[in-house]
Amino acid sequence: MITPQEIYQSLERILPGVQKPGRYTGGELNQVVKDWGSIDTRVALIFPDIYDLGMSNLGLTILYELINQRTDALAERAYSPWPDMEAAMRQAGLPLYSLETKQPLSEFDILGFSLPYETLYTNVLNILDLAGLPILASERHEKHPLVIAGGHAAYNPEPMHAFIDAFVIGEGEEVMQEIIDAYQTWKFHFGSRLELLHSLARIWGVYVPSLYKPHYEGDGTFSHLERLYDKAPLPVIKRIEAKLPPPTTNFIVPYIDTVHNRIPVEIMRGCTRGCRFCQAGMITRPVRERPVDEIIDALEEALAKTGFEEIGLLSLSSSDYTHILELVQAVSARFEGRNLAVSLPSLRIESFSIDLMDALKNTRRGGFTLAPEAATERMREIINKPVSTTDLLETARAIFSRGWSTIKLYFMIGHPSETIEDVQAIADLCKAVLAEGRKLIGKRAQVNAGVSTFVPKPHTPFQWVSCDTIEQIYAKQALLKKALRGNGLKLTWNNPEDTMLEAWLSRGDRRMADVIERAWRNGARFDAWGEHFRYDIWLKAFAEAGLNPGFYTHRERPIDETFPWEHISTTVHKKFLTEDYLWSLQGKTRVDCRERCFACGILPTFADLRRHNPGEVWQCPEVKSKRIRIREFVPANELS
Repeated sequence: MITPQEIYQSLERILPGVQKPGRYTGGELNQVVKDWGSIDTRVALIFPDIYDLGMSNLGLTILYELINQRTDALAERAYSPWPDMEAAMRQAGLPLYSLETKQPLSEFDILGFSLPYETLYTNVLNILDLAGLPILASERHEKHPLVIAGGHAAYNPEPMHAFIDAFVIGEGEEVMQEIIDAYQTWKFHFGSRLELLHSLARIWGVYVPSLYKPHYEGDGTFSHLERLYDKAPLPVIKRIEAKLPPPTTNFIVPYIDTVHNRIPVEIMRGCTRGCRFCQAGMITRPVRERPVDEIIDALEEALAKTGFEEIGLLSLSSSDYTHILELVQAVSARFEGRNLAVSLPSLRIESFSIDLMDALKNTRRGGFTLAPEAATERMREIINKPVSTTDLLETARAIFSRGWSTIKLYFMIGHPSETIEDVQAIADLCKAVLAEGRKLIGKRAQVNAGVSTFVPKPHTPFQWVSCDTIEQIYAKQALLKKALRGNGLKLTWNNPEDTMLEAWLSRGDRRMADVIERAWRNGARFDAWGEHFRYDIWLKAFAEAGLNPGFYTHRERPIDETFPWEHISTTVHKKFLTEDYLWSLQGKTRVDCRERCFACGILPTFADLRRHNPGEVWQCPEVKSKRIRIREFVPANELS
């Protein structure tokens, strides 16, 4: 086995010849280094992309701090090496290692992968291989690390079932501690790997795919999942934090420039807007907010520890934070004169959003971002984002009149029931917004249109619909490229082949694991990076696996089809999602569920649920005026 000292010596030879060697050295301010030999359980937290991106991942930052607060465990970090570093490591026989102590990943007890999006899947396999570990879970034994994964992509874990021992479904702060505890108990008793998996399956929010067997219909559609262990839960219910823990403040300060060199504080978790295309809005329910004082104190402490010059107040819909104006005013007052940039993403299309940005007196006047998602009122009603064009233009006028020169507009093409006229309306709306800016500030006005392509994601009301074909996407993009020309207009778009890959991976069943493995063995790496993504490799992998890619992307699902991800419960009922999908076909919208409860199925916490008997009346904090019964929220099979 190679030692950390030998890894240090190899790095001295390798790093002068690779791009950005600071990605691979560690030693940054605020990293945590513990005595390796005196710690019971060692966890490697891994972001399967480059350091520049992974350092900004708030989820891993939170887990890093929480695990390192334990006296019996440690957490260290690892990221995907860029291809030049990978080639150098393989040539030198150097395994992937942790940044803190240069220990090989194979020496850790637990490897924890973050999977925020699906195009990281081949990088996971590559990291396991670089660590000298079998990529298949079935080939790993008691001497190998436990491989776990979590994140938004884990809400359909099936395409990665063959490579991951256990998935964390939902929020990880508490469940990660319970996984460590279960691992320590198992290790103390010298149990078998199967016994470890059984104990993990009994933890709320943990899914162990090897304890289940899938069944399919004659036409290839998924039928059902069979339990192979009687105590394995079915469905697996997502983990929910009853109360958000205090914000992380010990941010590691990188040596090199990363995507976000800032202090991110999550001011609110969850969303009540109900946009039908938005997976995050469905799977992160219910809404939980942090107190203003807690946020301000955390920012003050983090600034003192890091010296960062930017603050990010994060949530899915910042304008919906109950005390948002109070928070913004407190931030402005506390940090006035310190030359800090403050970002407040995910603002609604309304004048109040501009008032909020104005309250941040030191905000740099550059671009202001709005996300109408669709350009016609008909389409915005279908996706449940009912903003009138009149309101949008009024907001644009307010933005330009208050000092901003650029408005960024985000749209999606490929929504259900979209016509070519709806696509043309994107160009027309961008020009109308630009015209308002020209009236107020002349040629300084700029409109940047970002147009992505819709992928119908699991656990959303649109999970039944099909994805546009590549030909349809190219045609729509060609229209926009032609229409959005001229001074003051800029258009960005995504590669249609990227959309196909995202759709395959996010909507796949267990058979996709074979495709993923074949693609990786044929050279697929860094699929989220345009210069490395190879569409032909994926088509070849589908052919070798005997699967039709169109089965996952272009087939509209019947309303009664069972999905391969249906055993994963977000506690938002399929009945609610079905009704919402049918409402979309009629152009019916739902108001924010803080105004009216639609009994989607979510509960504030399952801890609260467990403290009540089925049928007992309780008060829903989301809708304080409406008293409901638990059985109206949760199906009987989830009341346990």
